[in-house]
Amino acid sequence: MITSKTLKLSLKSLKDFAKKRLPDETLLDLDAKDECPVDIVRQMCDPDQIGIQLLFVPEEYGGMGGGAFDVYAICEEMAHIDLGVATAVLATFLGSDPITMGATPEQKKVWLSRIANDGILFAYGATEPEAGSDLGSLRTTAERVGENGVITGYKITGNKQWISNGGIADAYTILANTPAGPSWFVVEKGAKGFTHDQPEDKHGIRLSNTAALALDNVFVTPDRLIGGVEGQGLLQAQAVFGYTRLMVAAFGLGAGWAALDRAIPYSVKRIQAGAPLSEKQGYTHKLIVPNVAWLEAARAYIEETAERIDAGAEGSLNTEGAIAKYMATESGNSAADAAIQAHGGYGYTREYMVEKIRRDVRITTIYEGTSEIMEMTISRDRWQLHLKTRGQYYHDRARALEALHARHSDVGADVAALALHALAEVMEKARVARLTRFQHILLRLGELIAHAECAGSLANRAARAAENKLNEKANRHFDAAALAALARIFARAAALKVAEEGLRWITAAGGVSDSEMAAFETGLGLPAIHRAQAGLIADMDFIGDVLYGRASKRAGQAA
Repeated sequence: MITSKTLKLSLKSLKDFAKKRLPDETLLDLDAKDECPVDIVRQMCDPDQIGIQLLFVPEEYGGMGGGAFDVYAICEEMAHIDLGVATAVLATFLGSDPITMGATPEQKKVWLSRIANDGILFAYGATEPEAGSDLGSLRTTAERVGENGVITGYKITGNKQWISNGGIADAYTILANTPAGPSWFVVEKGAKGFTHDQPEDKHGIRLSNTAALALDNVFVTPDRLIGGVEGQGLLQAQAVFGYTRLMVAAFGLGAGWAALDRAIPYSVKRIQAGAPLSEKQGYTHKLIVPNVAWLEAARAYIEETAERIDAGAEGSLNTEGAIAKYMATESGNSAADAAIQAHGGYGYTREYMVEKIRRDVRITTIYEGTSEIMEMTISRDRWQLHLKTRGQYYHDRARALEALHARHSDVGADVAALALHALAEVMEKARVARLTRFQHILLRLGELIAHAECAGSLANRAARAAENKLNEKANRHFDAAALAALARIFARAAALKVAEEGLRWITAAGGVSDSEMAAFETGLGLPAIHRAQAGLIADMDFIGDVLYGRASKRAGQAA
């Protein structure tokens, strides 16, 4: 179990190492060369140096036994340094997940101990050229090799694509079809018939090695079948989606903040029309403050989900992982895009890091499941809950937020409740009109669900901060007052989005007639949601003051 002190020391070690070995100039140079700094990646995984992988290996195998909260914190910091390097380092964690979740005790001892003690790099070989993220459509096969009715091994044949660490890993977990169904195998580099292509020429994360794999009758012994039983591969993969998607969510969060952490100081120095950009609402209220609110809403959901995983929540929390990933990666992309705009023409040049960050963070909405797959995952699960509760699931969650508002009237819980009530009405109208037959409606419901749930999470986080009850490992970038303002900002936007976009798509799909429109608008709570926008500019002004260190100065002047 990793203590808060140990986690802080690990984060500090990462920052100090990056400052020395990966300054912006080096990162930009490696990006231009399309080069993965393999030596640096191996140093970060060397137990005698940084040993970052130790946090993810159970203590009984030589690691530190970190939990989901530790994974999130480390992944965010890694992505803040560089998303390409983060992908290379954390690919070992992803690649070893099938072992952690499904291997026999003997297999865990062999492979997890090697990761901890030798710092070997792993790669996760699931995606294929034709199947993409659909693991159920894989074509790679593992043919049994037997003698006198006894299985003596397997011959694996197939192709894998978009494999992080594909060209530099020491070992690979490969998903292949056996006679009993999809199964994971461990294949080591150098195995006969196992090759990899040259690194992909990618749009971003050019500091990570991404390569296609080819397996031509690659022989492995039975002890390389993870778990020792065929047909468990999809179950083993699904068991970690909540966990691994949380990791990618943290990547989006870290990269988004890396972009804003460059745009904010730039605006202090950049003078326009006689004043710094940092003092102009047209800059701060469009490009900075909203993106901070979106990122912190995603953080609230990430931390909430991580706590639930570490507390041993039942189920895999696949849907929660999908919501965290969707919100954090979409928000990270928005923040990086805004950071380019915030730098003007400079931001569009390769000389400035924000241009690179924008290219890098784009992948987070694609790998480990695209944003569209996340939307579908979210809507399908929450649709079932809507049906099982006869339409009360989100009304009940809204009532819980109304109770929170009674205790903490300043955290936007009442407005987040409006978002959830509106969501329940949208989903019920979709049920009555049978609108889920339209795939696009399902995807849009997934988007609205993510925003509404994150509004509730940020309100809860602000309330916990006010009560001094945040997780001891929680990020403390903002104090309770700032979190409350951010929660109010995000809740207003989420409620407006759910009600107005919900109305739009229900109407677009023919789910409401002209005669029903007025009643539907009232049921959505649109008048109350519109009234709730009051105070938004004041809250944005306050967050602008916090970000630029003006809040304490103005408080001193008032005193």
